[in-house]
Amino acid sequence: MTDLLQASLQPGALITLMVLVLSIVLFVWGVIPPEVTGLLAVGLLMATGVLKPGEALDGFGSPALITVMALFALSAGLFRSGALDRLRGLIGSDAVRSPKRMIVLLSAVVGPVSAFVPNTPIVASLLPVVEGWCHRRRISPSKVLLPLSFATVLGGTLTLLGSSVNLLASEVSEKLGYGAFGLFSFTKIGIGVWLVGSLVMALLSDRLLPDRGSDDNDLAGDLTSSGYLTEVMIPASSELIGQSLHGSRLQRRFDVDVLELHRGPERFTPPLADRPLQQGDRLLLRCTRADLLRLQQEQMVVLAPTPDRPDTADTLSGSQRMVEVLLPSGSSLAGGCLRDLRFRQRYNATVLALRRGNSVLKERLGKAVLREGDVLLLQGPKDAIRGLQANNDLVVLEQLEDDLPTVSRKRLALVIAVLAILLPSLGLIPLVASVLLGTVAMVATGCLRSGELQRSIRLDVILLLGSLGSFSVALEKTGLAEALAKGLLSGLNDWPIYWAIAAVFLFTTLLTEVMSNAATVAMLIPIAGKLAIGLGIAPMALIFTVLFGASQSFLSPVGYQTNLMVFGPGRYRFLDVARYGFPLTVVMTMLVPLLICRQFGI
Repeated sequence: MTDLLQASLQPGALITLMVLVLSIVLFVWGVIPPEVTGLLAVGLLMATGVLKPGEALDGFGSPALITVMALFALSAGLFRSGALDRLRGLIGSDAVRSPKRMIVLLSAVVGPVSAFVPNTPIVASLLPVVEGWCHRRRISPSKVLLPLSFATVLGGTLTLLGSSVNLLASEVSEKLGYGAFGLFSFTKIGIGVWLVGSLVMALLSDRLLPDRGSDDNDLAGDLTSSGYLTEVMIPASSELIGQSLHGSRLQRRFDVDVLELHRGPERFTPPLADRPLQQGDRLLLRCTRADLLRLQQEQMVVLAPTPDRPDTADTLSGSQRMVEVLLPSGSSLAGGCLRDLRFRQRYNATVLALRRGNSVLKERLGKAVLREGDVLLLQGPKDAIRGLQANNDLVVLEQLEDDLPTVSRKRLALVIAVLAILLPSLGLIPLVASVLLGTVAMVATGCLRSGELQRSIRLDVILLLGSLGSFSVALEKTGLAEALAKGLLSGLNDWPIYWAIAAVFLFTTLLTEVMSNAATVAMLIPIAGKLAIGLGIAPMALIFTVLFGASQSFLSPVGYQTNLMVFGPGRYRFLDVARYGFPLTVVMTMLVPLLICRQFGI
């Protein structure tokens, strides 16, 4: 404790500690995007003289960052070329007849694929496939979607390429003098984590995963087929004028639920069954996508004009496409309403409806404040929808038929991807060179267009990873990492090594639930390295502990991007994720330290 106090009294260490605390608060609070927090930390460390510009910005030119950029392009080439269509077909097969079998299949197939392909596009591609399987089998998506996310999380720790966080951890470790990771450095540990985690997921699925869609009479629960909230208006030609909801065909023939009625400045809430309808009334409906189209075709209702959709005359035009999009974690659209965002002008697409888990919107659609995890039903020209596929603020949950590439390039894309992984694993060329050459090959052979190459790179991830390297450099340079490690050592020194590793793992896991896992890795690896030396074990043992702890996010929907992606479509509640993920976290807290001890002979 004295060492920590003495180190914190040094000007550089004190400034670094203040910047570190500020960054943690901003990461947890989420008032600004994580990448902006990272840039703020870099700027403050340079402005206060703690780091020189070259030291602070070194992460933006690191091989790890270039590798991540190339991996984005390679994965885009695989999906764009249709090379992973067979995976989609396997997951959506009718030969799979139960949720438990689907979970086993997802674990067995998606996990290994996630070892080499970023998990976000995997989930985005498979989400509509799994939902379609659930619809055909009359199974609630909540029984299988969370395991889909967890399967990609488990698979992401099989190889160095499984996650951008793995590459960041390797870069930080190398800068601190502990050495970089090889492509399969922690694969032995990862295989154990993947196998045991998959077994736990399958065994606990029946008891701990909720069923929110199996009862067709439960409107609030059956959000797979009736989860869209939209605002419609009764036109002059509607047969509903003068009729009550109880006496009309609206609810007898169509699977809709009228949640509110707006008449001029007046707002009416249920019960509404006996209230006569008038021309110009606005209704807030919960309905299926198919019923929304049928209602318009029969001219019973029209989409209510809003600032986002001032003209609804071409809603059924053949040139228009209708797709579902998801607001992912970190989307800049979260927190804004459709009116203020000028959504239609920005994307040339109209918002028809919105789905938000089990909740019911209290605002009219134009004033609804968007949240991460919302699913929007959009309509727009095919070119506009295609443009959304490269947008980082929205994830398109469907693939346009005409946007599929030529089938002849599927095998070529697979060969390029396999070579990009095989060559560095054989020690023939460096990993960064291999993935860069693979990216060039994808574009040169037509598996990926040059414009798609640029759009495939997620700038938010690049900015975050590039800026976080400054944390590690500052902690090491000012001596703060060593001081914090000595403080921890005083508390863990009398513990058995196994339980000390377990404590570090659990602390890392809990920290990554409330802030970016990349930030967790950048902050804790310098401390873990010093702590390992104090405990008399190999530094890489605790570095691997931090890496796996930051990657095992099973307790909250916001802890990992893919958890949030399935949260809305699965109609989960916050505690659903924690209930299913808690046993998995306990098992991993016991298992990972054991596997690390075996690998390092501790």
